[in-house]
Amino acid sequence: MRAGNLALVLGELDRHGPLTRAALADGTGLTKTTVSKLVGDLIDAGLAVESGAVRDGERGRPGTAVRLSGHRVAALGLEINVDYLAACLVDLTREIRVTRTHPVDNRSLPPSEAIALLRSLATTVLTEAATLGLTIAGAVVALPGPVNPATGAVHRAPNLGWHDVAVTDILDLPLPVTVDNEANLAALGELWFGHGPSLGDFLHVSGEIGIGAGLVVAGDLFRGAHGFAGELGHVVVTPDGPPCRCGGSGCLERYAGQDALLSSGQTLSDLVTRLQASDPEAVTACTQAGTALGIALTTAVNLFDPDTIVLGGIYAPLFPWISTPAARTLHDRLNQMHPKVPTLIVSAAGTNAAPLGAAGSVIQQVIADPMPHIESPLTTPTP
Repeated sequence: MRAGNLALVLGELDRHGPLTRAALADGTGLTKTTVSKLVGDLIDAGLAVESGAVRDGERGRPGTAVRLSGHRVAALGLEINVDYLAACLVDLTREIRVTRTHPVDNRSLPPSEAIALLRSLATTVLTEAATLGLTIAGAVVALPGPVNPATGAVHRAPNLGWHDVAVTDILDLPLPVTVDNEANLAALGELWFGHGPSLGDFLHVSGEIGIGAGLVVAGDLFRGAHGFAGELGHVVVTPDGPPCRCGGSGCLERYAGQDALLSSGQTLSDLVTRLQASDPEAVTACTQAGTALGIALTTAVNLFDPDTIVLGGIYAPLFPWISTPAARTLHDRLNQMHPKVPTLIVSAAGTNAAPLGAAGSVIQQVIADPMPHIESPLTTPTP
């Protein structure tokens, strides 16, 4: 019962804080005496802190507000993508304390070497966390492919050439580590660090070398029966189109992925510069990619009927040029059946959406079950 009550109070502070003890009692239905004891435990554990006197409505004397503390517990979000590694350190208040991104062509490396590079990056961030006085509750690794929820292995990441790779076993960090799909975590990053609940039910599209999507319904991630939902990049746009790394043909990735948009030797920044100069070839490439994206999104909308579609990853800097053809295609294909075609918006979580969602997942776990961090205070792992 104590564990449940601690989670109840911490969750109330997370959703509505800062709050006085009296307001916490009203919000949780617990007695003021119980709340005071629980708040004391949370403060002693470094999960909450008093933040000054406030007037609790119009009644009585001012009370002392309590809020989440960002000074002790943090979470580590990690990402292995096709052409980069990323790490993000987030404290309990969801303040971003450290971000690191390293460009690297992981397609040219065996899984063990790519994971070793991620371990090195994670170790650097753990050292930085120690200098900030933060202790790490856990880490989640974002991967560009379906993850087997039973084993924690990436089932298949075609753009990396990985199959059934046990990432956590190889990574071997001195803290709890789990893995999840990059697109799923990017959607959660948008929910917790981006536009949030104002999006309603939304589809977050992660445009990278691969293209993934995460669907958030009523504030929760929809994973599908086997955890493999969201492979938008392998929706067929043209049945007789070019072969895809997934084994199919004519997949969206072949028309709207990063490799399709960038010519040899060109960077994303180069493409944006050309688009800003109205270079005809660059504009045509984005128009074609946006049209293909709109075709794939039409299928997603017919299946899931989201309120909003969020474009992230490389689609964020390309949004002014890729969203117009995508929105036009959606409207042309949906307006007869759908009274309201979903709005296309650019991601507010940006390119760090996946590692932010990864770190945020750990923070959610701490808030849902703070008891381990009260009974056995965390210590900063030695990198």
